[in-house]
Amino acid sequence: MSRGGSFSRPAPAPSAPRSLPPSSGYGGGYGGGYGGYGYRSGPVIVPYPTYTLAPVYVDSGDDGGGELFFVVVVVGFILLPIVFRYIQGSRRGNSPAATGSQSELLNDIVTVTRLQVALLAGARDLQRELDRITLEADLITSTGLAAQLRATVLALLRHPDYWTHVRAESQTVAGREKASALFERLSIQERSKFAVETLVNVGGEVQRRAMPTGPSDEVASHIVVTLLLGTADDRPLFKSVNSAADLRAVLQRLGSISPAYLLVYELLWTPQDPSDSLSADELIANYPDLVTLFPSTHYLSP
Repeated sequence: MSRGGSFSRPAPAPSAPRSLPPSSGYGGGYGGGYGGYGYRSGPVIVPYPTYTLAPVYVDSGDDGGGELFFVVVVVGFILLPIVFRYIQGSRRGNSPAATGSQSELLNDIVTVTRLQVALLAGARDLQRELDRITLEADLITSTGLAAQLRATVLALLRHPDYWTHVRAESQTVAGREKASALFERLSIQERSKFAVETLVNVGGEVQRRAMPTGPSDEVASHIVVTLLLGTADDRPLFKSVNSAADLRAVLQRLGSISPAYLLVYELLWTPQDPSDSLSADELIANYPDLVTLFPSTHYLSP
């Protein structure tokens, strides 16, 4: 098995400091006469337009022009701050932080998904492929975690002829702590079905264990691969899976999850050791909720 990620809220990205170009004061271009009045950090000042009024001679018999000019100036000074605030608000509304995806990434609504695929035991090379994916996985970074998920999805998509059963459920949880508790419960529920985990990679720490007994005498029947995911989606990733076509679509959906949305990912499969086996009776006993897949050809034509 392998696991990486966390339901913890991502830390907000630090805002880049806004630096002003160096200034030599008003006297920089005039011999330094006013060099002591350079720029200092402080609040942003919105420059209001100023006018140099030349002497205006108004006919004493008609002062309407002077009153009109005074009204225009007063109204302009009143409207200018309002227009400025409107422009600022428009810029904030168009910023990435205000988009729906950013809101989805930062809120406390997350989705927990479990996908189980049972394959015929003939897909032995899938076990070796999952071993390789687990050993080479970068479980520290979100990019590495998403890459491992894509590699797992591709490995399953390359064995459609071996698919026999599936269990798929995706539910949205309001609260990261609740989602974490649900994820842990599902993880323990699945891992408790294994007699031994021969390969474990949690957060980049790899452990190997030997099989406690010799090769099993039982006839190998199936391989079960389980994917547990926690994502930042505010809606379930899918509704139901009943056919091979449905399973293919769900796998493609999981493989397209971006690193920013993938919070936690755990990969489980049994049997892990090639010498181990999972009989048909064990499949029924340990995975009673698996649903038999209908061939995808049943859904290709009406």
